[in-house]
Amino acid sequence: MREFDYQRAHDVAGAVALLGTDPDTRYLGGGTNLVDLMKTGVERPTRLVDIRELPLDEIETTPEGGLRIGATVTNGDLAAHPEVRRRYPALAQAVLAGASGQLRNMATVGGNLLQRTRCGYFTDVTQPCNKRVPGSGCPAIEGEHHNHAILGASGHCVAVHPSDMAVALTAFDAVVGFETADGPGQVPFADFYLPVGDTPHRETALPPGALITGVTLPPAPVAARSRYRKVRERASYAFAIGSLAAALDVRDGVVQDARLALGAVASRPWRAAAAERVLAGAPATADTYAAAADAELAAARPLPHNGYKVDLVRNLVVAVLTELAEETAR
Repeated sequence: MREFDYQRAHDVAGAVALLGTDPDTRYLGGGTNLVDLMKTGVERPTRLVDIRELPLDEIETTPEGGLRIGATVTNGDLAAHPEVRRRYPALAQAVLAGASGQLRNMATVGGNLLQRTRCGYFTDVTQPCNKRVPGSGCPAIEGEHHNHAILGASGHCVAVHPSDMAVALTAFDAVVGFETADGPGQVPFADFYLPVGDTPHRETALPPGALITGVTLPPAPVAARSRYRKVRERASYAFAIGSLAAALDVRDGVVQDARLALGAVASRPWRAAAAERVLAGAPATADTYAAAADAELAAARPLPHNGYKVDLVRNLVVAVLTELAEETAR
């Protein structure tokens, strides 16, 4: 591991000032992803700015009736918070589906949003990777890609985003707040992660030197009837091969509102907007759910060894929406 300087920030302005415009300085939250990448040589910062003591560790109700989640709230505290469990159960379930209890008690909300892909070519510095070394190539396209993207990929990168939490936040129209030397700003979750295009190394819309200060969830009554379902290759402590955050409001057998976001299918959490359009005002039936999934998956472009994800996601959408509709009818 490369030697680095370490400084602890005590306020947001001080943290932003310490980072400045130095491209080799990183903010350190729980370190559950960053430190791993430092050990493998993927990340080689010259300085870490520890932000764990910043006053960003609260979960508060907003005046509009949503929730504001501080950036240094741990994943464990987020999943256990009674208002998160009551108002946005899919978010709590998504957090609990990720990592282990020990890691959740260290990892932070802000860090979770910025975690890097687990693609084996990205984490192996002996291999080319456009996300790590722009212009070097994407060997996953012809190589090992069974858990890679089927939606929104490009010829420059087919890696998937690893976060469970971010999938639920995508479904509920979260907004990311940040601070820069020029003052505070915010970006809707729909715009937070950039399309992979021909610049896969540019992953978010955060300005240079920005510090995430929190995430705001707008009020969403439908979110109280939500679920997160994760499919993985072993029972625990594994990244998804497909996941779904879904919320459904059914009245008199007709879908009034639906929110869907997919995980492990693209370089970013994937809002299933086409599926939502099919569901709106349609009969709450398995045929409708299948048609919604098919509408979303019409854009899928699987690689030779990950085509199974198309059927997996289709079945996942139908199963979860069916369960939610049955619960609503009780």
